[in-house]
Amino acid sequence: MAKELKVPVIALSQLSRGVEQRQDKRPVLSDIRESGSIEQDADIVAFLYRDDYYEREGGEEPERDEQENNVVEVIIEKNRSGARGTVKLLFKKEFNKFSSMSYMPEIS
Repeated sequence: MAKELKVPVIALSQLSRGVEQRQDKRPVLSDIRESGSIEQDADIVAFLYRDDYYEREGGEEPERDEQENNVVEVIIEKNRSGARGTVKLLFKKEFNKFSSMSYMPEIS
């Protein structure tokens, strides 16, 4: 469909509960529910990961500076036409906005 219409198609998927059982909560391809077809058909598979999400689940929110709490990792787990890896971005929750970490304004 994407090639025919010449537009990107973005599909979202839930993760299985297996990720919650591991020490390192960063998702991997096998964590995608019904991952076989998604993994085969997708050109790119990317995950979003936030440390503070899992730390809050355990009870009290740990003391961290505000900027550290706003870091999101974009994990490129599959990329047919390029490199795999992780990119860190700043996430402004109140605006649902991602920005590059190369520009890090002071928080006052």
